[in-house]
Amino acid sequence: MAGASIATSISIVGLAASSPLPSPSRQSTGLFKLPLAKTTRNPSRPSMGGKITCSFQRNWLRTDYNVIGFGLIGWLAPSSIPIINGNSLTGLFFQSIGEELAHFPTPPALTSQFWLWLVTWHLGLFLCLTFGQIGFKGRTEEYF
Repeated sequence: MAGASIATSISIVGLAASSPLPSPSRQSTGLFKLPLAKTTRNPSRPSMGGKITCSFQRNWLRTDYNVIGFGLIGWLAPSSIPIINGNSLTGLFFQSIGEELAHFPTPPALTSQFWLWLVTWHLGLFLCLTFGQIGFKGRTEEYF
């Protein structure tokens, strides 16, 4: 009983003087058809006859496989040039993957070179894909 009296005596600051919450609107269930409660409309927004229009394009990404293909080739070609002590970034990344898979159940250590090659290779790939998307769509939509 003591726990029940404590729970009822606690009030939330700011809600003590507020009006009770409005009752939920009555809606149709699967078994019974109840009339819907009248909803209030925003007077600053004109009615559109029940239709909602939106100028946001549904295909906002506008994916194009040309961008993915050319972007991947455009990143693999320069990242395969052996300029890091006679090795390429792609070669070092794939070599580090092989070294880490050699002791598979054990994850790579935080000091492993794998993380450097992983982040660098993927950062370059994503930048190449992003700029490829901007350039390709800018050209097809005649921005430049």
